[in-house]
Amino acid sequence: MSDEQGTVLIVDDIETNRDLLSRRLKKQGHSIVMAENGQQALRLLQEQSVDVVLLDIMMPQMNGYEVLEHLKSNLALRHIPVIMISALDDIESVVRCIELGAEDYLFKPFNPTLLKARIGACLEKKRLRDQEQAYLKRLQEEQEKSERLLLSILPKSVAEQLKQSSSTIADTFPEATVLFADIVGFTQLSTQRSAIEIVTLLNKIFSAFDQLADLHGLEKIKTIGDAYMVVGGLPTPNEFHAAAIAAMALDMQVAIDDFNQETGESFMMRIGISTGPVVAGVIGTRKFIYDLWGDTVNMASRMESQGSAGCIQVTASTYDRLFDKYQFEERGAIEVRGKGEMTTYWLKGRK
Repeated sequence: MSDEQGTVLIVDDIETNRDLLSRRLKKQGHSIVMAENGQQALRLLQEQSVDVVLLDIMMPQMNGYEVLEHLKSNLALRHIPVIMISALDDIESVVRCIELGAEDYLFKPFNPTLLKARIGACLEKKRLRDQEQAYLKRLQEEQEKSERLLLSILPKSVAEQLKQSSSTIADTFPEATVLFADIVGFTQLSTQRSAIEIVTLLNKIFSAFDQLADLHGLEKIKTIGDAYMVVGGLPTPNEFHAAAIAAMALDMQVAIDDFNQETGESFMMRIGISTGPVVAGVIGTRKFIYDLWGDTVNMASRMESQGSAGCIQVTASTYDRLFDKYQFEERGAIEVRGKGEMTTYWLKGRK
């Protein structure tokens, strides 16, 4: 049994009853709130936190049964323990109150020792319940934090698959568009700046790119040093993936120009794009990353590495899907490492 103190709401339409209960409970160290009818009690409970309610049954306008029903139907108030105190000593009244959710029932005139014990038991029960709710809230917050962290690493659909199965997740997509971007000369710059300066610059640039990926409905795959990789058309297939990637590439050039004007830097991007089939998924058992594999990925990487500063180089497969919507300039045939001679194009802008 607990002797801890709490805030007790006394609800009784007879002033002498309220005063008697108040004096006794104050001597036990409790804080007292009083209401002379049911409506006033419900208003007080909306405005003030209480630990126990002592509720009379026979009251005008709204009797104790009705007050108890309102309390237990309110999600914000139903956890408050209610002890009924009444001159009604028939078993039907007791049963009705218990069925409505009362914690206990005391007959008038009440025994002070018994009242003290019942209030102590209710306070202990509420304390344990509050601890449980606080624990559940912290648990939910931690789960939400873990969920946000997982979704910052993996697409939502992939995260759901991973939570349901520990097996390898790999899906084949018949068509997607992959973009690689690299900051020209950044490796050399890294030898002239501190590590924290480099990280700060990259964070600002890549954060702007992340916003563009969200804007165009694309999936950021990863960053590798000063390289940025994004894909369109997965994990949810989208027929406009090539156009979305092209739009992002052009917006990335604008973003890097804005960054240069703001910071006084003179960075330039080299961007490569290719369209075709890919395999996407998560492999391994630790430190998961959603990644892409296939010739399309390799070709996008080649388009970037064998491109020119400030330019967007695309393969013929991407050009074929976008030539009627975007402006291109044919670069001509170039020797692509691992593929031989290929015709590529510079993406210049929207038509």
